[in-house]
Amino acid sequence: MWDRGDWVKNLILFFDGVALLVPKYLKEKPRILDPAVVAGLEQHNLLHMLQPETVVDETATAQLAGAMREIIECGRLDSLPAESEFHELSMSRLGYFGNEDLATELFKELKKRGLAKETEDGKSIPMHPKVRSLVLILLSQILRSYGPKMEAELSPVTDRPLAVAALSEMLSHKVIPTTGSVIAFDMSTVSVDVGSVPIDEVLSYRKENLAAYRRYSLSVRRFAQELSKMSDTERVDAFDLRQSELDDLSADLRKKARKAWKKPAALAFSLTGAAVSLAAGHPLAAALSLSSAALGYTPASKPEMGAYSYLFRASERYPY
Repeated sequence: MWDRGDWVKNLILFFDGVALLVPKYLKEKPRILDPAVVAGLEQHNLLHMLQPETVVDETATAQLAGAMREIIECGRLDSLPAESEFHELSMSRLGYFGNEDLATELFKELKKRGLAKETEDGKSIPMHPKVRSLVLILLSQILRSYGPKMEAELSPVTDRPLAVAALSEMLSHKVIPTTGSVIAFDMSTVSVDVGSVPIDEVLSYRKENLAAYRRYSLSVRRFAQELSKMSDTERVDAFDLRQSELDDLSADLRKKARKAWKKPAALAFSLTGAAVSLAAGHPLAAALSLSSAALGYTPASKPEMGAYSYLFRASERYPY
């Protein structure tokens, strides 16, 4: 769930919809937390509730368990600071409905290290907050393969910089086989913050300008994909050319937004990603790569990124 509805109003300008992974027992939570924005998105068929009881299937559970096992065994979780307060993660998102044996084994490994506790409600597991975030970061990559069932391409997006930082750290670690380097873009101001604008007005503006915003988000991802596969020398030569393209596109978005809303730009946009190599038998690489083959889906073109996440931030700290 998003922290602020204002963020979603900005996000929806760049994409065809928003998908949330919501357990059945929490299905009304988004409507309770942000009724106006949820109602506006649902009215235009832009909000999709994915149920982990179905989506986190046996294949996804195996990928999650394998990736977590790899991280646990290499000692990455051994130095986590103790936390006085654990946060609940639904059992469905840990894979109990996909493969209960694998999910139980993973839970026991975490509990043995003091990173998880026995369920108190039969629906969720109290978990160290950093481990909980790690599971959700992995799921955001693993469940991209569910997109073809929706006739969509799922892209991980967040308004939490720490989540993207965690993904970057994980990709940079030596246990992750990558074909190139991790590419992380600094924040770029691309548009006006429409958080204070009523959702109906935002959606009307979106209808007129979606193509331009979508072109920008796809260009950012292609930019990262191309650079991540280059050597350091090649990247130096190519960066200015690629950056010029993004600068032109972002300038066009700022112009459109300022004209429509009569206010300075303040929406910042970033992406972290890397081309991940599907090394034979490597569970963490498999979890971080789009595994459409598991669904019998053959895309028209090869996936552009092994693992990535967009980051949006709307703030007065980014005047333009």
